[in-house]
Amino acid sequence: MNSMKRVKKVLQALLMLLCACFLVVDPKDGFYFVAFIVSVSLIAYGVRTLLYYFGMARHMVGGKSILFIGIIVTDLGVFILTTVDDPKLFIVVYLLAVHAFSGAMGVLQALEAKRYASPSWKWSLLGGLADLAVAVLAVIAGLFLDSLESLSCLYAFTLFYSACVQLVSAFRKTAIVYIQ
Repeated sequence: MNSMKRVKKVLQALLMLLCACFLVVDPKDGFYFVAFIVSVSLIAYGVRTLLYYFGMARHMVGGKSILFIGIIVTDLGVFILTTVDDPKLFIVVYLLAVHAFSGAMGVLQALEAKRYASPSWKWSLLGGLADLAVAVLAVIAGLFLDSLESLSCLYAFTLFYSACVQLVSAFRKTAIVYIQ
């Protein structure tokens, strides 16, 4: 990883930590700030992906998947921007969708790694199960308990965890492979 990517990861992590602090201090007003940042970043990523498709990826194998990703991410960003008036719905949908998908992929990767006798399958399984637990907690706190404060704290915790993972990956030494 080059130094520019490291700086970008550190800045993203600091922004996540700032958003998590806003959510813990003031769950209602901090939520609107975080929702705005998430929606704008999703829209920017989607537009960047669409521009990449129209510039280069349409000539590549699997380019249509890049087009679909760009459309879906842009649509998700616009959806988040329009549903910001009902914060409980946004947080439940976001936490459920992201963490359920991530958890399912983590569990599937762990099962595949176990089949190949990889030593890291236990950590993948643990991460996948933790993501699934966050999705279940989001549904319980949002739909059954009807508590915006507990949802905001859960979302702040996930932001804090993601920021810590970003910081660790930014400062992790990467191996350089030389081909002779």
